[in-house]
Parts: sequence; C-alpha cells; structure tokens
Amino acid sequence: MKKLITLSMLLMVSVLFAQEDEKPKLSISGSVDAYYQTYLTAPDNEGVSFGTAFAEQSGFALGMGNLIASYEGNKVGAVLDLVTGPRGAGATFNSDIIDGIVNQAYVYWNVSESTTLTFGRWNTFLGYEVIAPAANFNYSCSYLFSNGPFSHMGLKADFALSDDWSIMLAVTNPWDTNNVSMTGEYAFGAQVGFYGQFLNLYYDSGENDGLGFEIDYTGGFDLADSFFLGINGAYNDNDGAGFYGAALYPQYSFTDSWSLGLRGEYFGYHDKDADDLPSVFAATLTGSYTLENLIIKPEVRLDSWSNDMPYIDNDGMASDNLAAFTLAAIYSF
Repeated sequence: MKKLITLSMLLMVSVLFAQEDEKPKLSISGSVDAYYQTYLTAPDNEGVSFGTAFAEQSGFALGMGNLIASYEGNKVGAVLDLVTGPRGAGATFNSDIIDGIVNQAYVYWNVSESTTLTFGRWNTFLGYEVIAPAANFNYSCSYLFSNGPFSHMGLKADFALSDDWSIMLAVTNPWDTNNVSMTGEYAFGAQVGFYGQFLNLYYDSGENDGLGFEIDYTGGFDLADSFFLGINGAYNDNDGAGFYGAALYPQYSFTDSWSLGLRGEYFGYHDKDADDLPSVFAATLTGSYTLENLIIKPEVRLDSWSNDMPYIDNDGMASDNLAAFTLAAIYSF
C-alpha cells in the first residue's frame, strides 16, 4: 500500500513538473551602445557623414538602447523588441506610426519540428548586417545594408528541410511600410538556405517609392580555425534603376577576446536613362575586444567615390573621400 501511495505521489509530482515545463517562459535581453567619432579628413560637424545608416554624428554620441522581451512556449510565443536613441529612430523611421519605439513585434507558431509561422513585424532577412550593433562585427554600416529594407510587416513561413537546407516564404507590406499599407499593395519575399549560405529574393511593385526587385546573397566560410570570410552581394532594380554592390568581411581571431576584421565594399547606382552614375569603394577596419558582456570596437573607415563629390575636406572644399576614426562600446545582456 505504501509503495502504491509513493508511486502515486511520484506520478503526481512528475505531472506537475511536466505541466510547469510546458508553461511559457519569459526572457529579457538587449543591448546599450555609445560611441565617439572624429573625422580625419573633414571638420567635425553635423553636416558631415558617410551617408550610410546610423553612426552619423561626430564627438560623443548615443547609439541605441535595445530591450527584447520573449515569451516562449512549446508551440507558440511572442517577441517584443523595443528601441530608443538615434540608431533605433533611424531603424524605425521618424514617420513610423510607432515613432521609433518598436523595432520588432511578432507572434509565432511552431506548427511542427520543421515548420514555423511568424506574424507581425520582424527585421529583414536581406543582407549580411543587422540593426542591433552587438550582432555586427563592424560598428558602422555598409551601403548595401543602408539601401535595403530594415524590417517587414506581414506573415512568413520557415521550413527546415534538413539540418543544412531551409526555405522561407513571406508576404508583407511594401518596402519598410512597417505598419498599415495605405496603398493596398503587398510585397513578396523568399529565402533559400544551403550549408550556411543564403539566397534572398524580394519583390514589390516599385510604385509609391517602393523598392522593386532585389536579389541578395549572404554567406561566409571558415577558412581556418581563427579565420572567417563573410560575403554579401546584392542587385536591385526598380523600372530600370537601382543599386548593386558586393562586400567581403575577412575576420581573424587572435584570442577568445580579441579579433580584427575588415569590410571592403564596392557599391554603385545604375539607371537605364543615365550614364556614368557614381560608385563608391569603402574600406572599414575594426577591432573587437570583449570584456565579459562589454564589446569595445575601435574602427577606422575610408570611403572614396568615383565621380561625385559628396563630402568636404578640412579646408571646406568639395571632396570625393571621407575618413573617420570611431570608438564604440556595446554592452549586451
């Protein structure tokens, strides 16, 4: 009788623990970053910048504060990603209905072990770089990242075909229309993943300041235990005009806490009705030192344009190149 009672109690405890494990779990994560930037070939003032996303100020400046709340169950869950600061406002746009506060907000359903549906607003699947600085090796951003979409509002389905192959299909509002689409148009996206390499496709009509069509390859290879080469290439076309470019990201780890990386990017514009459009070569050398949850990134960047003169030099004269030194600090939690 005692054995029966003991077994019954053990069974009840097991059931209670099983029910406890099935309850959704709340987790909090995020990051805070700030930087100092000085231009080496131009005066330090607000009228000078590289023309890419974020890190546009000279002197001491704030990047963003990022707070992510995830509520995860066995089958369903939700993510609320809040941002504040200049980088967050730039990622979500001043004209955004949510006005630079919500970076991501979505719910998901794990339909099976290989299929997940996501509904809401989520960061883009295009490109090598992302909005949150803690996930990028370089602190400043590339032209390819800055000219593509930042986020999408809609529905996507992820299919894991095997450990090495995946497919994603999405229907969303048009390019960077993060909330209500006032035009009634929609955009379509797809991604094929194969052995850590990703081919990305995006299409909207191109009307009402849309993006049109973009094809993007993002990937990389471990060339040695301490040497990684990242790759990004993209081509965009909207009724015969758009952009194109490629970037290489060689990164070498000297120790577990210290590494050095270079971003070499070539980017240009094309237009069927215009010739000799400008292009730029940008080289960014970044060091990365990790101390517990803090990442310190010293960075030197030089951009050089072909036939346009978007910058000024130290004498206030028009110039086709710009160089800067940046020191960034990023804390992740």
